[in-house]
Amino acid sequence: MQDLENLKTAAVQAGKIALGYFDKHYKTWDKEAGAGPVTEADLEIDDFLKTFLLNCEPRYGWLSEETEDGSSRLTKSKVFIVDPIDGTRSFIAGEETWAHSLAVVENSIPIAAVIYLPKMDLLYTAEVGKGAFLNGDKIFVSQKHELKDAEILSKKSILKENIWKNYNPALFKQQFLPSLAYRLALVAEGKFDAMIALGRSWEWDICAGHLLVSEAGGRITTSYGDQIEYNSKAGSSKGIIAGNPHIHKSVSNELNL
Repeated sequence: MQDLENLKTAAVQAGKIALGYFDKHYKTWDKEAGAGPVTEADLEIDDFLKTFLLNCEPRYGWLSEETEDGSSRLTKSKVFIVDPIDGTRSFIAGEETWAHSLAVVENSIPIAAVIYLPKMDLLYTAEVGKGAFLNGDKIFVSQKHELKDAEILSKKSILKENIWKNYNPALFKQQFLPSLAYRLALVAEGKFDAMIALGRSWEWDICAGHLLVSEAGGRITTSYGDQIEYNSKAGSSKGIIAGNPHIHKSVSNELNL
């Protein structure tokens, strides 16, 4: 699929731009309404991705964290959904766990995806119906069955007692990483059994990872168990649960939302 090749080319070049800023002095500032930090690197990468990808496919729509949204994308059957740098705080801190997250959606369903972590040399790719890959090797979700044995990526707030039906937050082993895209990639790779984000989840953070997990044999829904439809008017979903089918089902059954 040409879409996937375009995303891979764009992601690798985005990585080169990002590494040109990494560990150097550059401008950073906070977005309005507490939306988090942004840097010169985010904006330069966003500009490159929009120019390059829409030059490849001028008829596609565009949704990005760093581009002002509009209604025109809602009229398009195919849309690019990207996060120029997912994990900007990690990038600013000089850490490695930040990623470029790029996807193509057709009629609300992800069909091609790339998550690239330049500092770690990790290139995750997926194409609908063709599986998920890490640096060219096929990957699969874990096979763990029991929630009590599961390792799940989430914020510590997931351990609040009132979130769970039996009021027992010690249902699984919890860890946290800052990039939503990378968390989803790690679930697709089978290094973790699931990830949970109960708050509003922006499409640019989760779209590429959604396809990775799905193509690796996993299941993904909103926190309430509903299907996630992309290129929505809101540009976000009501949280996300992603994991191997057994752990996803257990988490969904135990949550008290």
